[in-house]
This record gives sequence, structure tokens and C-alpha cells, in this order.
Amino acid sequence: MAQAPMAGLRQYLNQQIIGQSEFIEQLLIALLSSGHILVESPPGLAKTRAVKALAEGIEGNFHRIQFTPDLLPSDLTGTDIFRPQTSDFAFQRGPIFHNLLLADEINRAPAKVQSSLLEAMAEQQVTVGRRTYKLPELFMVMATQNPLEQEGTYPLPEAQLDRFLMKIQLDYPNADDELAILDLTDTETRQPNRPKPQPLTQANLFEMRAAIMSVHIAPALKQYIVDLILATRNPAPYDADLADSIEFGASPRATIALARCARAKAFLDGRDFVTPADIQSLVLPVLRHRILLTYQAHAQGYTSDDLIQRLLALVSVA
Repeated sequence: MAQAPMAGLRQYLNQQIIGQSEFIEQLLIALLSSGHILVESPPGLAKTRAVKALAEGIEGNFHRIQFTPDLLPSDLTGTDIFRPQTSDFAFQRGPIFHNLLLADEINRAPAKVQSSLLEAMAEQQVTVGRRTYKLPELFMVMATQNPLEQEGTYPLPEAQLDRFLMKIQLDYPNADDELAILDLTDTETRQPNRPKPQPLTQANLFEMRAAIMSVHIAPALKQYIVDLILATRNPAPYDADLADSIEFGASPRATIALARCARAKAFLDGRDFVTPADIQSLVLPVLRHRILLTYQAHAQGYTSDDLIQRLLALVSVA
């Protein structure tokens, strides 16, 4: 299995993003799984830096869009421009036609912009007027939202949330990591032109994407994945209290996402088979945004993570 190029990229990202090794692993899992990720964290935790570092480490281009309430779909997708010389219209591509797209504070954009982004994420294409345009084969959205400030935001539609492969939640670094961050910042200030790694080619990336599908998942583990997803829809057989806490469970897209992410994690770890630990380590980021809680659960202070952890303890491998 050809993990060596990805191992080099992983090492470079860990050097650039201090104290977020789990986030980096999940970022690479999403890259290998052809998925998009939603990152929720307070400001200043290197979300933008992580995507920029990823863009430096692979063959591709990067663009950041700051989502605001006055953003228009054409600001994202592009628009038809009239050319008086030829009396016709020419399509001017927007920033969405990049390999890596950082959608910063995605929940500040109104519904029409969300709809345009949903088409891009779901179909890897955009429609402007009567024409449809394909996006690059390598296309990945990393969206961010700030949990501390909700004024002037628009909740993401459930259909769009389901299109994100994972929702990752970041927390502040510990004291040792924060000191390392300070040292790294000082070093970069003194040496602004530090060498960058040899980029991972898109051809190599597509080869690895194909290779992870040959990673073996035993029938018992496939059944385990299905049982976990079904338990989110019908938790009563496991815990009667959970039935009053979950309004809607995860869709079949979650089943596919969990299996694909588990394969990608095994690949990153140098194995050609999936273990129960691979699945269990990814249940939270894959499911936390796909489960809707009841009003009663919210009133009692539960989060989706709390309920998923309870189900994870109750559902066992056959």
C-alpha cells in the first residue's frame, strides 16, 4: 500500500499545526474519502492555517471566502459577463472553481448562497442561468462556524449538513502546545521563506483514493456500522430514555461515510483491514451533525455527542 506520500504530508501538517493531531488526521481522512468537512471552534485555532498548509502540501489551488449576510450566489459561483465587442455573454468563474475551498463562517450566508454551495458539494457542479459547469475533480470544502456567536447567523439546512462527511469540533491547546505555537510563530517571523514540501500530486492522491476501497471490512464490522446507524433511528431497544431524546437519526449516507472513513483511517495507519477501534474513533465526527435532538433533550442539556457516546457503549460488535 502506497501510504508514504501521505505520511510525508501528515508530518508536514503536524509541524505547521501544533497540538491538533486528531484534527489533521481527520482532515486527511476527508481528503482520502473525497469528502467535505465542517469545523466548529472558537476563533484563532488555526482552521485557515490548516487548509492553507494542506494546499501547500498537495498539487492544487486554494481560495478562502468570508461568508457574510450580503453574499450573493454569483459571488461564489461566478456569473455571465456581457462582452460588447462580440455582443454575447461569457461566463466568469467564481472562487468555487478551486481545489480547496475554505468557507469561513458558513452559517452567516443566506439560503440562496447555501443552496449554491449545496449543489457544488452534492453534485460537484454549479448551475448559472441555463448552463451547468463541472468543478475540478479534486474539490474539497472546509467550512467553519463559530459556536460562541450566533447573532446574524443562519442555521444550516439538514440536507446540507448531511453532505458534510464529518463535523469536527476543536478546543483550545494545552500549555505545552501553546508554548510550541509561540516558538513556531517566532521562527516563522525570523525565517519567512522556509522551504515547503514536495507537493503530493493529484495523480497520487487519486491512486490512494482508489486504494482505500480495497481495505477490507469484515462482515461483522459492516454489520456493526449498520447497527450503530440504525440505533440512532430506533434507540428504544437499547435505552428507552434515548427514544425521547433523538428526533431524527442518521441517514444511509452516514453508513457509507462511516465505512469509507474507517477504511481511510486504516490506510493512514498502514493497515489493509479495518478494526472496531477505527469505527469507534470516527463515530462522533461522522454522526454528530446528522442527529437531531428533541426539545426535551435540549432542555436537559444533552448534546448529540452525549447521546452518541451512550449508543456507542450499548451497541456491540456481533
